[in-house]
Amino acid sequence: MQQSSIQSTAPKSRGRRKFIGQFGISGAAALAAGVVGVEPLLQSERSQIQAAPAAGSNRRANDCAKLRRDSAQAGLQNTPQNLQHLSNGDETLYANKIANYSKGLPHNSDGTVVLSAYNSLIQALNSGRPADFDAVPLGGNRRLTNPQAGLAFDMEGPDAHALVQQPAPAFASREQAAEISENYWMALLRDVPHSQYSSHPTANAAAADLTLYGSDFKGGKAGGVVTPATLFRGLTPGDIAGPYLSQFFYQPCNLGANKLEQKIRTTMPGVDYMTNFNIWLAVQRGVSQPGDAFDPTARYMRNGRDIGQWVHIDVLFQAYFHGFLILAGLGAPVDDGNPYIGNPSQDGFGTFGGPHIAALLCEVATRALKAVWFQKWFVHRRLRPEVHAARVDRTLNHGAGYPVHPEILNSLASGTRLGGYMPAGNSLLPMAFPEGSPTHPAYGAGHATVAGACVTILKAWFKESTKLVDLGVTPSQPLDDGTAVVPYVGADAGELTVGGELNKLASNVALGRNTAGVHWRSDGTESMKLGEQLAIGILSDQKACYNETFTGFSLTKFDGTQITV
Repeated sequence: MQQSSIQSTAPKSRGRRKFIGQFGISGAAALAAGVVGVEPLLQSERSQIQAAPAAGSNRRANDCAKLRRDSAQAGLQNTPQNLQHLSNGDETLYANKIANYSKGLPHNSDGTVVLSAYNSLIQALNSGRPADFDAVPLGGNRRLTNPQAGLAFDMEGPDAHALVQQPAPAFASREQAAEISENYWMALLRDVPHSQYSSHPTANAAAADLTLYGSDFKGGKAGGVVTPATLFRGLTPGDIAGPYLSQFFYQPCNLGANKLEQKIRTTMPGVDYMTNFNIWLAVQRGVSQPGDAFDPTARYMRNGRDIGQWVHIDVLFQAYFHGFLILAGLGAPVDDGNPYIGNPSQDGFGTFGGPHIAALLCEVATRALKAVWFQKWFVHRRLRPEVHAARVDRTLNHGAGYPVHPEILNSLASGTRLGGYMPAGNSLLPMAFPEGSPTHPAYGAGHATVAGACVTILKAWFKESTKLVDLGVTPSQPLDDGTAVVPYVGADAGELTVGGELNKLASNVALGRNTAGVHWRSDGTESMKLGEQLAIGILSDQKACYNETFTGFSLTKFDGTQITV
């Protein structure tokens, strides 16, 4: 498998060149992926440290301290000295903060934030003092979600502040107009089964409308055109193959002695929220709303409302833990780099066995949250789609004059495009959740960052090229009412792979949040990459800690690059 080469913007001093020369090829792949955490010790050094029994009570402690020092020094050396975190500039451009996140703070009657409250938040973010966060005024009874997590350190993997996300699309850009268009179409199609997209007139209209945005719409396409088959899908090859939702949402699994089926408690069709401005304003101020209306029948996920509800209340690593349970239960082959393949006398357990990967999925999830929480609160502070849609509505229908891109205004005002499907005189985004978005900024996305991190771990652990049919799996899809699953009989049924369905699983979770109305497409796409970087860094750091002879895990990144970590 071909490996990436080292690329770094850090100054190349003599000491740095010596370090890179000792670093080795697996660490080079991690660096090329943009990862700061690296393998800190030569294999020869590590074997010298561990070859002899500990002599005295301090030997092991000294070895551990050296390992940590070397790892920390490697991370420091490989963090570019000119590292910058850049936002899209909207916060400086608009004095009234119309393009930035402000949910939960006091708001004026026109839906803009009270500037003194916003400034209090910025003061806390700039100072980092817990007392300043405690003093941020709220507009209702919903509290801000954990901004101080973005200041937390970790003892393993790249530091949260050493990972970079590109700026989000700007408030007035055509790309953001394309993204809010997709959010509107997702809301309009929320109750349509994915299996009906090819023949459903609204799905075909959505594909045609999003195609008109050309390169400014970054969603899945076929030959440069959005089609019903690519509508609302992710960008990896696995995303386009097979049914819309990953097979890991349909295959049963066992959690110890407990058998888990994949039916869920979903919400009632046709029930959307925040389509009245007064309710929208109360939600922005942080006033709690009545709860969801639930469907009394458990169903397999078959439409946008179902996946939206799944990502509403999931445990953040849940989808990937289920994926691990399914693959382990099927006896899926592990990566060729696993040192216990063909071992004559041992099995993996705490290292390179089931408990190792099970715990690692949970571990990377919390580290991913710290990384993305820094991006959310301290760099980008991007507004949520529900707020951008309200800015569109106030401009189109109430003369507010906000600088939203004119194409979205024209689309909603016409008798075709979105205007042929949205209610006249109301361009608020119909939300799947009564409370709308969470009380933290949009970019990056927590679910998508965790998805990128956890799926990267699974792709490193298992052989991605394995076809599901070779594991005895009959690919499935749900009936349109979600009461049962039936075999998927598409021409590509026999070609679905472990890696492809894991990529799709990550995209389903990331874009499921968009379907509910609480995130943007770029939140998901870019945050999956952030989680991937984080996971590669952790795998790289951990490599130096094993006693086994271990050459590294091989995996395919979301962009198709093959690396060994």
